[in-house]
Amino acid sequence: MANGLFGFSHGCLTMDRWDELNLLLKKTGAIVTFGLNALYGRHKGSNGVWEGSWNSSNARNFIEYTISKGHQIDSWEFGNELSGSGIGASVTALQYGKDLIILKSILGELYKSSNSQPLLLAPGGFFDKEWFAKLLQVSGPNVVDAVTHHIYNLGAGDDPHLISKILDPQYLDQIDGTFSDLQLTIQRQGPWATAWVGESGGAYNSGGRLVSDTFVNSFCALLWHRLMGKTVLSVDFSGSQFFRTYAHCSKGKDGITLLLINLSNTTEFLVKVRNNMNIDTHIKVKMRRDDSFDYFLKKTVAWVGRKTMEQAAQREEYHLTPKDGYLQSQTMVLNGRPLKLSADGSIPTLDPVLADVQLPISIAPLSIAFVAFPKFEAPVCR
Repeated sequence: MANGLFGFSHGCLTMDRWDELNLLLKKTGAIVTFGLNALYGRHKGSNGVWEGSWNSSNARNFIEYTISKGHQIDSWEFGNELSGSGIGASVTALQYGKDLIILKSILGELYKSSNSQPLLLAPGGFFDKEWFAKLLQVSGPNVVDAVTHHIYNLGAGDDPHLISKILDPQYLDQIDGTFSDLQLTIQRQGPWATAWVGESGGAYNSGGRLVSDTFVNSFCALLWHRLMGKTVLSVDFSGSQFFRTYAHCSKGKDGITLLLINLSNTTEFLVKVRNNMNIDTHIKVKMRRDDSFDYFLKKTVAWVGRKTMEQAAQREEYHLTPKDGYLQSQTMVLNGRPLKLSADGSIPTLDPVLADVQLPISIAPLSIAFVAFPKFEAPVCR
């Protein structure tokens, strides 16, 4: 469609299809956020700015039907990438804020007899300080529950320098400014709301070919999903900016799990973890440039599958490296074993190696490690 946004024609989600989708969502236990069309009823003005008030009739009918069918929606998000100058289209913060007040009123009316109230999210776009501040000022207290913003901090997927960006800690740290500015904006203009990352990735436009689909840009999502709980812990770390550390309560069991990322192509890091008054996770790191990782890994592999008398003294390690050390390899290696789907497409087993908690953790150059401490005392994780 020549005059459609991004060349797409008008689409329609039928209620039969919506019912089918909700059956799937219920079976999978998904927590649902649904994005509403914030351009409905407006007309395209100059410079990509869409003008006029939002027509809420379609959204109202859809929400009303959703409630009548008992479909569970955790949150409704208003619009997609219309903040600031927008992506293909934009709406002024003044008009957006006025329309959010209307949507909040609709939700309050339609859900007044419900046991649970869904959240209202907005604007689901890239952060623009002045635009976001104006939005919160206009919409006012307790209208927007969560301020959602999008992050694709690596830029375009066709950037020839994509890999160097991924491995550059100074470049990666630039996103800290966005988080800080957004948090400050919410504190000053909308302290009733929280900040959410509504959409994120490495590079936009579906990522970079032979980069986003390889080890160098992998996020190890399956291990993250299996090991990392929702509670984020404070990590007290000082050292090389090439070494990244993250700590969460373990998922579904006691203890904590660390995610350790080594961006250096020459330096091995030796990590010691200790608990300070059961509050913070303190990490001490030593740098070493030798080949001891292979020896260390072989030594710890001997514990796989064996029971010991001192289970409390063991940690579980998942070391991830690219096959043959090639960063753009599409084969991930876990603890020295290449991961491949079975003949029927099943996911291979992801077994850790066990190591004595008193030994330092060795993180090889250009590698990623998840390390679980089942007996680590952290009151917030109980």
